[in-house]
Amino acid sequence: MSDRKLLTSLTTSEVENYLRRSGQPPYRAGQIFRWVYQAGKSQPSEFTDLPLDLRQQLEADFIINPLKLKEKVSSKDGTIKYLFELQDGNFIETVMIPSGKRQTFCLSTQVGCKFHCAFCASGLHGFKRNLEAGEIVSQVLNLKYNYGHQPTNLVLMGMGEPLDNLDNGLKAIRILNDQQGLAIGARRITVSTVGLIPALKKLMNFNLQINLSLSIHSALEEKRSKLMPVNKKYPLEELIKAAEDYLKAGGRQLTLEYIVIGGFNDSLYEAEALAAISRRLKAKVNLIAYSPVAGFKWQPPAEEEVERFKMWLEERKVRVTIRQSKGIDIAAACGQLAGKFQ
Repeated sequence: MSDRKLLTSLTTSEVENYLRRSGQPPYRAGQIFRWVYQAGKSQPSEFTDLPLDLRQQLEADFIINPLKLKEKVSSKDGTIKYLFELQDGNFIETVMIPSGKRQTFCLSTQVGCKFHCAFCASGLHGFKRNLEAGEIVSQVLNLKYNYGHQPTNLVLMGMGEPLDNLDNGLKAIRILNDQQGLAIGARRITVSTVGLIPALKKLMNFNLQINLSLSIHSALEEKRSKLMPVNKKYPLEELIKAAEDYLKAGGRQLTLEYIVIGGFNDSLYEAEALAAISRRLKAKVNLIAYSPVAGFKWQPPAEEEVERFKMWLEERKVRVTIRQSKGIDIAAACGQLAGKFQ
């Protein structure tokens, strides 16, 4: 691995500080940001409005694109999954999900995952490390400039638990939101979490109006613990109370993510319990039909079972959508492609 740092891990003010230490005027930070984020250039030699000595110094000190494409798979529904190799030989996935005119980028925040949810492939090979802010940012830059996608929305829902890498994740969001960079609106960025309560409390102090999704997947403590071992440490009732505090502190509206597993969490009793949580948090619900993962025992629900669950929620005055599973034919669920190489 190179000793050079990731330029995409630096905020504008950090680039300005670097320039001051290097005897360069700090206003050149805006020029550097424009070349990287608005022109999509990954070689300092291409920053033609910078003096030659600064271009050479940037080349010696920084890497701009730390990702190398290992594999690309396309679904018949338009979803495209990219498998990137990192500089240390680990792998992460990034997915482009189309929906009408929207293109949502699903970003990874960790190599592997610590939390071993019983339906997710990300943790099958254990946790390796957190991604740096620049490795998160570079997923967006690669999809935009190397593969021609235009991000309308970003979701930190790929490999890993975003709130377990909170500092790097929030720094990446600030960089992506910077008006001198890609200027992606905070309200078009969503962070998902299994429910790490200490990090959720820290998120209350983040002053950008991003969206937050809570992975629920069962509204019953015992069942949720079977699906999500983190529930034993941070029980659902405590998570709900923390979410209420988050809302009181000015957080934007919450979404509850709920994977419907055939014969496990799709009963009327579960729907009633989920509706009670939704009303308590004034949250909308996203239902996702479980997609099979090799080695897991769970079964996908029939389409009519998901519709019935949706109807039960709507009868209880819950705003609910069925989020169509994308890329099933290319194993687009988190961690399935990277698992072939880990």
